[in-house]
Amino acid sequence: MGGGATRLYSTLTQTLSSSPLPLPPPHLGPHPPVDTNLDPSFCQEQKQTDPAELLRQCEEALRDSPPRFHRKFTHLNDGDSAPSSPIRVMQWNILAQALGEGLDSFVQCPLEALSWSHRKYLILEELLTYRPHILCLQEVDHYYDTFQPVLADLGYSSIFCPKPWSPCLDVEGNNGPDGCALFFDQSRFEFLDSVNIRLSAMRIPTNQVAVVAILRCRSTGRCLCVAVTHLKARSGWEWLRSAQGSDLLRHLQNLLEKHTDRATGAPTSDIPLLICGDFNATPTEEVYRRFSASPLSLDSAYKKLSQGGLTEPEYTTWKIRTTGECCTTLDYIWYSQDTLRVDAVLDMPTEEQIGPNRLPSFSYPSDHLSLVCDFSFKEKE
Repeated sequence: MGGGATRLYSTLTQTLSSSPLPLPPPHLGPHPPVDTNLDPSFCQEQKQTDPAELLRQCEEALRDSPPRFHRKFTHLNDGDSAPSSPIRVMQWNILAQALGEGLDSFVQCPLEALSWSHRKYLILEELLTYRPHILCLQEVDHYYDTFQPVLADLGYSSIFCPKPWSPCLDVEGNNGPDGCALFFDQSRFEFLDSVNIRLSAMRIPTNQVAVVAILRCRSTGRCLCVAVTHLKARSGWEWLRSAQGSDLLRHLQNLLEKHTDRATGAPTSDIPLLICGDFNATPTEEVYRRFSASPLSLDSAYKKLSQGGLTEPEYTTWKIRTTGECCTTLDYIWYSQDTLRVDAVLDMPTEEQIGPNRLPSFSYPSDHLSLVCDFSFKEKE
């Protein structure tokens, strides 16, 4: 195993501090501060690691666990030749460690399966298996000590925005606040601009956030606007989710207009949007309808798995809590249908694969399933 992979593997296997971390300041650039709890030799090492080598090490660490879900891509080329360099995007609520062990009450999941010493390998295995160019995560409470340094050594730059009042901070032995994180492959994309947003409802700031970045594709020279968000959870807050969604759409429109003046001079409609998130909303909710009807001409990529491309999957989350079983669709990858094409969509695991105790489990580290799509730019007319 190469030196870089050895350092990464060592970082993953080390026992993480159980003392709470202070609330990190909002970070608006692609290079967050280094966590001083890490080995300095690891943090200063610039040599990139072989992802396949690190994946093998994760699989070795999980050798006594049940095998991961085997999921297949559905390709949607409609007879056209496959794109030469698709953009792979992953959306995933990875389940905050403090919430999984503390507040979320997954009654059918063994405590050992919820331990960070187990889950961190499963999470990284999922990321390394699909190796997205753009990675959008929610409920990230191990950003500074794990995900930022590990993924930086794999060639990713990143932006993190913690929740102002993260529920993780109420859990004894927490690792700091959870939040949204956006990672992108620096060999594929150039960073142009970003903003961290505290979402508002009727001009009142809420506890939910979003990260938005403007990137330029190095192979095509075309710009892309990417957003990651996590809207308010639970029944009874539908009106708040709708207001938060409207606020996010307004911010996106403003950022696109600002950017077109500075870069290519192209119309706002020529900069494609990708909006990834755990919306905590089923397709029947108003916030879903707002995104579907937005003048930004958005569509939901995972509808492509359905007959005729009209309906969402049956579920993106499946869990059992003390309040009962929940099997529903809450997670989405929205895209600009006029400027982006969906080339492939990763299918959902079956009920048999998920198992009777549902999620999370020894096989899967989160109560939400990852969404993975391949996109390409449509040719300009």
